[in-house]
Amino acid sequence: MYEKRTPATSKRKRHVTAWLISKEMMDHALRSIRNRIHLERNYDIPYLAGYSLEGHQIFIDRHMPKSFVYRGRRVQTDRFLVVHEAVEKSLIQLLGMHYLHAHQIALHAEQAAVRAEGIEWAAYDDFMQDNIKVIGDERLTQVPENLDLTPYRDFHDTAEIREMRKNMVPVPVVQAKHKIHIAGL
Repeated sequence: MYEKRTPATSKRKRHVTAWLISKEMMDHALRSIRNRIHLERNYDIPYLAGYSLEGHQIFIDRHMPKSFVYRGRRVQTDRFLVVHEAVEKSLIQLLGMHYLHAHQIALHAEQAAVRAEGIEWAAYDDFMQDNIKVIGDERLTQVPENLDLTPYRDFHDTAEIREMRKNMVPVPVVQAKHKIHIAGL
């Protein structure tokens, strides 16, 4: 898609950029993800968010604020966490990537979504880091039994995993909203 710009192609490239990197396209992508997953906010989730084993559910910690104020406007944050978790789980589940590699790519997708919304990454990340510290200090009492523990295993966080397993609770079964189809497989 990238080619050297000439005066003849500059105008066309600006138009392409508008639909490639824009708030409208990011909103459309985020709606598409939300239509395929079930969001759950009733459980304790270390590191703010996670996903179910089968990938149909995305969990956001029940104590995580749904928004923050940025330059006088209230910004809803669930959408950014959802894109991160959906991208991460997809890369692990569909491409067999290691968690740490998938997490890096998902973090960039989350950054793109935040920036498309006109929010400085540093302000958003500060808000998230503050909540990771607060939520991380809370006692785990309601961990969903179908939470994928891969991220915690890959961080070798055995104490956290032990605490999580001790406090797992049943989760209502959620059917996939969208059938997964991988072209060519």
